[in-house]
Amino acid sequence: MKNITITLTITFALFTVACTQSQSTTEETETTTETAKEEKAMPVGYAIGDAATDFNLKNVDGSQVSLSNYTDAKGFILTFTCNHCPYAVAYESRIMDLDKNYAPLGFPVIAISPNDPTIVPEDGFEEMKKLAEEKGYTFPYLLDEDQSVYPQYGATKTPHVFVLEKKGDSQVVKYIGAIDNNHEDANDVTERYVEDAVDALLAGTTISVTETKAIGCSIKDKRK
Repeated sequence: MKNITITLTITFALFTVACTQSQSTTEETETTTETAKEEKAMPVGYAIGDAATDFNLKNVDGSQVSLSNYTDAKGFILTFTCNHCPYAVAYESRIMDLDKNYAPLGFPVIAISPNDPTIVPEDGFEEMKKLAEEKGYTFPYLLDEDQSVYPQYGATKTPHVFVLEKKGDSQVVKYIGAIDNNHEDANDVTERYVEDAVDALLAGTTISVTETKAIGCSIKDKRK
């Protein structure tokens, strides 16, 4: 009888361990699957030297805009921005100046609003149209309607800038980050990251600062 009891105890223990291991394996598999899904849905983004994928987004004038439309461009100052964010508002005139100064030299600004307007109604398409007309934007202001473009680039803030250089049929990422080092006062800026990067590309010299931390509002995405 004692032997039978010992045998049953050992069998039960082995069964419990097997079940626990099976449950653990199942949970790990599910976690790995969910993580893979999230990574697939929200890519990490580009690094310096990567070739950026083109896009086809709706502009506030109703046209569709792609990088490939700009056959004579040497590159782009691609800016993820929006209507409502105080940081984006603070940088608005500086973004306009970047286009005014560098579009004639082959580096136009392209602005993209990445926010979901169901979360932030102020960033809806009609509001974008009104702002662009009111301010007299000289650059495209595009809507990332399905929020598929900003994750490809790895944008996390508004504003968040990516300076691209055209190399053959590719657009190579040369700078990522903030416009300058003072969002509060344009008159107190001491480091002009985007300008320095584009100036270096135009001069054929090395960009001294290729990455900085973007300062701004987080991008509003209902998937997060």
